[in-house]
Amino acid sequence: MSQLLDNLNPEQLAAVTLPPQHALILAGAGSGKTRVLTTRIAWLIQNGFCSAQGILAVTFTNKAAKEMLTRLSAMFPINTRGMWIGTFHGLCNRFLRAHHRDAGLPQLFQILDSGDQLAAIKRLLKTLNIDDEKFPPRDLQHFINGQKEAGLRPAAVEAWDDYTRRRVELYMEYEAQCQREAVVDFPELLLRSYELLERNEPIRRHYQARFRHILVDEFQDTNRLQYKWLSLLADGGSEGGASLFCVGDDDQSIYRFRGAEIGNMRDFERDFRVQRVIRLEQNYRSHGNILDAANALIGHNTKRLGKSLWTDRGPGEPIRVYEAFTDSDEARWIVEEIQSLVREGTSRADIALLYRSNAQSRVLEHQLFSSGVAYRVYGGLRFFERQEVKHALAYLRLIANPDDDTAFTRVVNFPTRGIGARSLEALQDAARVWNTPLYQTVPHLSGKPAAALGQFVALIERLRLETRDLPLHEMVDHVIEMSGLRAHYQLEKEGQERLENLDELINAAANFSAEVGAGPAPGEPAPEAGSVLAEFLAHASLEAGDHQADAGAEAVQLMTVHAAKGLEFDVVFLSGLEEELFPHGNSTQEADGLEEERRLMYVAVTRARQRLYLSFAQSRMLHGQVRYNLRSRFLEEIPEPLTKWLTPPNPRRSYVSEPSPRHYSQGAAKPAAPSMPPPPPQRSRDLGGFAIGQAVTHARFGDGVIIAAEGSGGDARVQVKFADAGAGSKWLMLAVAKLTPAS
Repeated sequence: MSQLLDNLNPEQLAAVTLPPQHALILAGAGSGKTRVLTTRIAWLIQNGFCSAQGILAVTFTNKAAKEMLTRLSAMFPINTRGMWIGTFHGLCNRFLRAHHRDAGLPQLFQILDSGDQLAAIKRLLKTLNIDDEKFPPRDLQHFINGQKEAGLRPAAVEAWDDYTRRRVELYMEYEAQCQREAVVDFPELLLRSYELLERNEPIRRHYQARFRHILVDEFQDTNRLQYKWLSLLADGGSEGGASLFCVGDDDQSIYRFRGAEIGNMRDFERDFRVQRVIRLEQNYRSHGNILDAANALIGHNTKRLGKSLWTDRGPGEPIRVYEAFTDSDEARWIVEEIQSLVREGTSRADIALLYRSNAQSRVLEHQLFSSGVAYRVYGGLRFFERQEVKHALAYLRLIANPDDDTAFTRVVNFPTRGIGARSLEALQDAARVWNTPLYQTVPHLSGKPAAALGQFVALIERLRLETRDLPLHEMVDHVIEMSGLRAHYQLEKEGQERLENLDELINAAANFSAEVGAGPAPGEPAPEAGSVLAEFLAHASLEAGDHQADAGAEAVQLMTVHAAKGLEFDVVFLSGLEEELFPHGNSTQEADGLEEERRLMYVAVTRARQRLYLSFAQSRMLHGQVRYNLRSRFLEEIPEPLTKWLTPPNPRRSYVSEPSPRHYSQGAAKPAAPSMPPPPPQRSRDLGGFAIGQAVTHARFGDGVIIAAEGSGGDARVQVKFADAGAGSKWLMLAVAKLTPAS
């Protein structure tokens, strides 16, 4: 017994040895929550509060469940094989297998993963002859899953317009198709389990009596249906029901886009009349400066349950901050710093490069590849391997070489243009007869296949003609637009990331053009029109090659901040700390969006054990054009004594150029506007007709006044003070910002 509780700090010990009752454990990053959960289970069993079969433990990943079972086996001799420890989906699958008849399922029902579900929806739309442009399959998938996660069957969904009513009808048809085929998707596992428990009292009472202790990991990531499922098993908190032991961190709630409901933690406190809230605040991962920075950052959020991380490991090194001129300079500096760390003895596997958006990986990957530094993209594909990027490259390959059958088959019906399998089969048969590439075979066809495929060939020919004299990045932009790729992903509910990757491909083309040179060397002929495109396509193929580190090899880790949750590294680089990028530009348009971005920043900072680097760039390529951003407000929220600037901080790049609204209490009066009038307008032809002192309008930030300017022509930028206090003052590139004179 004593060995089981050895080396627990007082808060961990209090959580582990709580008598049977409902409890909320606020476990900060690196505070040992997995150890607390596992030891709690072992302590309950050893002290006779329940048997191993009386425990229900819910995790969010299969990896976490396996780790918990392994630790339990090492703690004391117990057969963990029959224990109910797993993910929500895994446990619900087990439950439905045991009660398949009551659930209205065959014993051998099959489970659809996300890809299988999407394929099933596409097949349904085709069967019903539904236009998949009006009802995009992926969007319909999100709609169906969203309703299920809200606990709603088609009959219960409110529909106030014809479009929603039609989607509800398709939801009903999809359900009927799944029932006929004896398949269930992931949300169905949970919904059907909940419905069976709710309507079948004998089964519900059986499991309520069996599971006396329910333990939940990552409770802040639960959705509403998961919370209701747990509540049902715990008999709603009534006397005699199971004890619900929930471990989570509201400061690390970053999955709202997946349906996670941070309000579940407060609801749990209220619904179950929780008497004990224990805070695990001692951190065993990071040094003090990193934790102090994380505490300061998250302190700007409201409605927190409240905790403050600390460590006895000492302050450690200051947080290093670097300001680069461009995103390429930023990547170059990061790679040089990595090479220096490796020479000093740091393992590549202990170094992570984090970024807010997947599209940011491209410039980092390019620099790592060019410098010969082994790397691995964690939890995702390398830039040039991503679906949307490969689609765009396939169109470009056809422009460069129409005989490329691989590129032809990839995009001939993407986005969908009514070219079915039969048409392609007829084309392939004709190609074998005529011994010609697919593209050249199209004129030999007749009938319906000839018409549909002829339109595709005409599209490629038109793209070739229209892009013949365009610079490379404009060519890529034009192809993405006119091929329909951009419009296709704009219709997807979660297509924003794919659009960002397409924009980054334009940036890659612009950077490639700059790297190969502005023109031919003296005495050399000018390159042929198609040679730059051919070289770029070769470059893309080489960077998509097998230079990524092999499995098991020591390599630098690249990942988004979302993917980094739950991981830790000795050294962390967090790049792209600029307004509109991190925090993401979309966050200001959403309720609680900025607070979720700050929680994401908190997660990023707390991944570092020993050394943390924060970097940003004065300018960054976006959509083939240079964009200027202010440095992220999150940098301003980190106390200055905790940081070490590797470059002199530029006050003009600061987000906080004047007191921010968040520094005033809710009831405080707004600061009075300055009584001094703005300077009189000073016309300058370098500003494209604009002038300092002129009133202007921006589509997003509203009305404002130009108060400063620099540069000229295509490089001109102005500082605009906007009337909206939330917008403040911003430097804007005139070529990009699309300012208009105020009416």
